[in-house]
Amino acid sequence: MRHFVRFFWSNLIFIILLINPSVAVCQQFSSQRAGFSINVNDIENPYKIMTVFALPKATLKIEVKKNNATDEYRLYSPEGKIIPAAGRHWNWRVPSKPDRYLLKIETIDHQRNMSLNVFVMVPFDHIEGEYLNGFQIGKYPRIAFNRLAIYKSPHGFIEVTPQIEDALISPHFKLNQFLCKQESGYPKYLILKEKLLLKLELILEKINEKGYRCDTFHIMSGYRTPYYNKAIGNVKYSRHIYGGAVDIFIDENPKDDLMDDLNQDGKIDYRDAEVLYRIIDELHGKKFYDSFLGGLARYKKTSNHGPFVHVDVRGWHARWGD
Repeated sequence: MRHFVRFFWSNLIFIILLINPSVAVCQQFSSQRAGFSINVNDIENPYKIMTVFALPKATLKIEVKKNNATDEYRLYSPEGKIIPAAGRHWNWRVPSKPDRYLLKIETIDHQRNMSLNVFVMVPFDHIEGEYLNGFQIGKYPRIAFNRLAIYKSPHGFIEVTPQIEDALISPHFKLNQFLCKQESGYPKYLILKEKLLLKLELILEKINEKGYRCDTFHIMSGYRTPYYNKAIGNVKYSRHIYGGAVDIFIDENPKDDLMDDLNQDGKIDYRDAEVLYRIIDELHGKKFYDSFLGGLARYKKTSNHGPFVHVDVRGWHARWGD
């Protein structure tokens, strides 16, 4: 009887896939790795699409890192100035106008390629009082916490308009997922650390490897302006105001703005946040994760939100939460 049941289900699945092959595709997660890596201003990216943020007229140093030694690469850019350097190195002069620009790196045979979004930021000194073009930023602390560089005021802000807010900035995340929740018109402004994007992509890949099907994380809170951060009563030096932190949960089945029942006990509670927390925490100590050291915390649900996990890239190991 058991052999018959196994035979029945295996053949039923085969028939379903024969009729609709897309069923198999939708069950698969792809990390969207490019097959080579580039280093942009000391940040290494292995994905087919990624984003960097730069000030006007800066110079991006781009180098192909991990690749087949025989491959030849080209850098394409419709704007900005490409300055070839030795080997697989280029310098790209950033345009002066704040906007989104697209670079493409590919092998000469077109077999492998990578798209690089470059967002030219509005410099920090364009703030007037607490506002940037009508968008309320608030005030950054004048003194960096413990004199640490990561707590200094940011260099600039990403200008977000309706035309670009839905832009894909990594294989599985869009720009608008990281916007501050404060109510405002356009343009909106945002800070986001490239290393945080890379860390989220890596965590998402590991989550799927553990059997939790997830196309992206629900980002409950990404960037917060100092104004908004103060309004919700959060700590003065929150990593959120520096664009280096997110509060996330898995919201796939069903999509209802709440954490999924990851431990399948029929309830949505801190135990589900614990599942996500443990998978991320297990990455600590692994060599490939060394550059992503940061804070990790789990939180219970309240009357205002469900359970979630905090992730940041502060540069050292930190753990807290319920």
